Amino acid sequence: MSEERSLNFIEEIVEEDLRTGKHNRRVLTRFPPEPNGYLHIGHAKSICLNFGLAQKYGGATNLRFDDTNPVTEDTEYVESIKEDVRWLGFNWANELYASDYFDIIYSFALTLIRKGLAYVDDSTPEEIAAQKGTPTEPGTPSPYRDRSIEENVQLFEEMKDGKYPDGAKVLRAKIDLASPNMHMRDPIMYRIKHAHHHRTGDKWCIYPMYDFAHGQSDSIEEITHSLCTLEFIPHRPLYEWFIEQLEIFPSRQYEFARLNLNYTVMSKRKLLQLVNEGHVEGWDDPRMPTISGLRRRGYTPAAIRDFCERIGVAKRENIIDVSLLEFCIREDLNKTAWRRMAVLDPVKLVITNYPEGQTETLHGENNPEVEGGEGGRDIPFSRELYIEREDFMEVPPKKFFRLGPGLMVRLKHAYIVKCEDFVKDEAGNVTEIQCTYIPESKSGQDTSGINVKGTIHWISVPHAKTAEVRLYDRLFRVEDPANEDGDFKEYLNPDSLQIIQNAYIEDDLTTAVPGKGYQFIRKGYFTLDKHSTPEKLVFNRTVTLKDGWVKK
Repeated sequence: MSEERSLNFIEEIVEEDLRTGKHNRRVLTRFPPEPNGYLHIGHAKSICLNFGLAQKYGGATNLRFDDTNPVTEDTEYVESIKEDVRWLGFNWANELYASDYFDIIYSFALTLIRKGLAYVDDSTPEEIAAQKGTPTEPGTPSPYRDRSIEENVQLFEEMKDGKYPDGAKVLRAKIDLASPNMHMRDPIMYRIKHAHHHRTGDKWCIYPMYDFAHGQSDSIEEITHSLCTLEFIPHRPLYEWFIEQLEIFPSRQYEFARLNLNYTVMSKRKLLQLVNEGHVEGWDDPRMPTISGLRRRGYTPAAIRDFCERIGVAKRENIIDVSLLEFCIREDLNKTAWRRMAVLDPVKLVITNYPEGQTETLHGENNPEVEGGEGGRDIPFSRELYIEREDFMEVPPKKFFRLGPGLMVRLKHAYIVKCEDFVKDEAGNVTEIQCTYIPESKSGQDTSGINVKGTIHWISVPHAKTAEVRLYDRLFRVEDPANEDGDFKEYLNPDSLQIIQNAYIEDDLTTAVPGKGYQFIRKGYFTLDKHSTPEKLVFNRTVTLKDGWVKK
C-alpha cells in the first residue's frame, strides 16, 4: 500500500472551507477550456486537478466552454475536448458554455454602466494602449471617460444592435488609471465583432472579453473554487472587483503552476503552426503533446493520471522532464500490455536439422508480470524463421550473447540453436543464417543441460504477417525549443519518426485494436494506429523499453 501523500495547498484551502462551513460545505469546480484547439498534456493536469478535487471532497465539476471569441472557435474542438475529458476517466455535472450567459453578462454590463463604473470608448486600440501608461507611470483618462450614464447606455445598446463596425467602439470598466496593476487601468469589457458564433449564430455582434466573462460565469454557476494557472494572478483583483461591484455570488480564484514539459511546445498557437505548416500529420499526430496525440500513440488514461499525480500541485513554475511521463506509461504498460514478437529488420534463419514442412505449436504467456500470465497464445514454429539483423554478427566481440559463427542462443519460447554458417549476397550483406537446434532444449521442458546467456525473438516465415511500424521519438531535439534563438521549428527532431514498411509480426496481432497496448519483446511498447486497416496493419511505438535520452 502506497504511503499517503500530504495535502497540496489547494486541498488545504478546501479542507479549511469545509471545516468553517463556507459555501454550505459544498465543492463545485469547473474546467473551462476555450474551444480553439485540441487539449494538450498541460490541460490534462488541470482536468485531473479540477475533477479530482471535486471527487475527493464529494463535490462536482462543470465542463464550461469559454466560447467568447467566435473567430477562432469551432464545434470540432468542442467535440474533441469532450472526448478527451471522458477518455481521461472523468464525467462532468453540467456541460455549459459562456455563450449560455451572454444575455446575463450583457445585463451585468448595463448594471455597471448605470452605476457609473463603465463607459463606451471610441479610442483606437493604439490610443487605449497609450492611455494605460506604463508599469511605472500612471495612465491618462480617455476623452470619453466622463460620458454621461445615459449616453453610455444608449451607445452600448447601439453597439449590440450592430450600428457600428468592428473596432469602432469598446466598453471599458472605470476603475483606477493609477493602479500598479495594469489590468485595473480601465480594462476593456466588450468589443464589437461581426462574426458568426458556433452556438449563438448571428444574434450577437458584441462579445465580452475573457476577464468580464470568466468570473461572472463562475459566479452564475456558483463555483466555489475557481482554479487557474499562475499567469492569472494579476487578473484576480479584477475578477474580484467585478463580482464585488455586481454584488453576485462570491466565487474565488486560486492559482497553481501550469505544466511545462521539455522537448515539446505547449502553446496552442505554436501547435497550430506545426499542424497548418505540415510538420506533423495533424492535432492527433502521435508526436504531439495533445491528449488525442498521446492516445493515438498508445498512452493510457491511467498513465497520464499517474503522471499528473506525481508532478503534484505547486505555486512555482518549473519544467517537468518528459522522461517522467515516459516512466509512467512504461510502469502502466508493463502491468497491462500483452507480450508479442515482431521482427523489424529481418534476416532469415534456417534450422538445417529441423524437419522440412513441419510446424510445431509453442505456447507464450500474454503477460508474465501478472499471476497466471493473463492466459496465452499459440505460436507456430518452423524450420525457417525471421530474426533481427542486429542479433547476428560475422565477427562478434566478447560478451556478444547473440548469434555469430559457433555461438549459441535461445529462441524465445522455443529451442537453443547454434550458428553453423551464413550466406552473403554479392554486396556482402548477410541473407541467411544457418543453425542447428538442440531438440532436448525446448522451453519449459529443457533437459539438455546447456546454459546460454542470450535469448532472441523470431517469427516463423510461413506464418509471418506484415505490418507497417512507426517508431516515434521526441518531436524536438532541444529541451526548450520555444526559448531558443530563432524560429522554434528550426529545432524539430529530424528523427522523430522512422517508418518501417514491412515488419514481420505474429499472426495473433492481426486481431489487435487501437488503444490496446502490446510489448514487442525487446523492442518497446506499441499500439495499433487508428488508421490501420485489415489490409494494411499499422503499429505506433508508444515508448521504448528503456530511456534512450538519459543525460550523460
